Amino acid sequence: MYRYAAFVLFLALGIAFQLSHGTEVKVTDKDNKLCLYAKLMVNFSVSYDRTDNTSAPAEFELPDKVTSDGSTCDTTSSNLKINFGEGHSWSMNFTMNGKVYQIDTITFSYNLSDATVFPKASSNETLSVFVKPHITDVDVNTCYSCNSKEMIESELVNQTLWDVLIQAFVTNNATSENITSCAADVPTTSVAPTTHATSTAAPVTNASSTTPPITTPTPPLPTPATGEYIVKSDENSTACLMANFGLQVTFKQAEMNLDPNGTKSSGSCGVNVSELVLESSTMTVILTFTNDTKKFRLHALNITGKTNSGVSFSEVNTNLSLWEAAVGSSYMCNKKQNFTITSLLTINTFNLQVQPFGVKKGVFSTAHECSLDDTSILIPIIVGAALAGLILIVVIAYVIGRRKTYVGYQTL
Repeated sequence: MYRYAAFVLFLALGIAFQLSHGTEVKVTDKDNKLCLYAKLMVNFSVSYDRTDNTSAPAEFELPDKVTSDGSTCDTTSSNLKINFGEGHSWSMNFTMNGKVYQIDTITFSYNLSDATVFPKASSNETLSVFVKPHITDVDVNTCYSCNSKEMIESELVNQTLWDVLIQAFVTNNATSENITSCAADVPTTSVAPTTHATSTAAPVTNASSTTPPITTPTPPLPTPATGEYIVKSDENSTACLMANFGLQVTFKQAEMNLDPNGTKSSGSCGVNVSELVLESSTMTVILTFTNDTKKFRLHALNITGKTNSGVSFSEVNTNLSLWEAAVGSSYMCNKKQNFTITSLLTINTFNLQVQPFGVKKGVFSTAHECSLDDTSILIPIIVGAALAGLILIVVIAYVIGRRKTYVGYQTL
């Protein structure tokens, strides 16, 4: 309650951000050639809890001196990771689709144990937020430019971007001189009046003779295939996170299946937080798991994608408590499960088994089964129902017998 009140008060007072001087990052590939370039300004406002049971805002900027460890370049997907301060990072995930590319997700991780930025913080956790920027349809071999400010809001974190110049998928070891500008930088022009030509009216047809169009209902999606996804701490180690499931996503009545074929899995394994990232040609799914030393659960889910009709979406919920099981075991549910993630997004899972912590020798530990799979409770239910039926039959037989006896006495 305190954190939300302080955060709202901070926004209402309009406290000014400290101006950033801009951060320039150059990422090279294995051949030491430039493959990703970024120069931008980013300011952060984070609401956090303090040891005195109050909430306070922390305002800081992306500094000039950063590292790009963890950044990757590929032919169709790239990731820019900017590390700064004491355990903070800011990253952008790029994907290419034909002749254009876009930023799918911005991930901001902040370390509350950094007393310089978060004095008297009540927690020493490293927290992450996942947001979807409005940066799409950038022509390949051009730089994306946006001098205007864009504020990206989430529950406890606000990020402001401006003076942005980015090029992913750089070719020829040099940035392009061609620019794709953001909509906010493009000046608006007045629309010239439209001249309507006079036309001869078409003959009116009899409406009753017109055959109404026949609409074919959209067939339901088949059950999605089950994918097997793992995360390793490095290439030479065994899995530290394992997940098997089929996933069906519904956004505003538009249904999509996650196709395991071609889906790339990545992520990270931590002591208290583990993350699984799934990237396919149609969607990106980020699952964040937490544990409190006794139980683990799915804490956050972020899904971005594009429906078959071309509608882009980005939905996130950072306050979930799903797939809960004891640390050292796995969670399993073979039956179909339905979850409402946001008001616009629901998911269905099939043949689910997941273990984000304590994986040993690359195999699942003993599974905690969901209530839908647990058939042991059916036995007492069936026995109870049979006994109830038997008692009912005895009572009915007794009533009928008494009634016949009573009628016989009256006849005598």
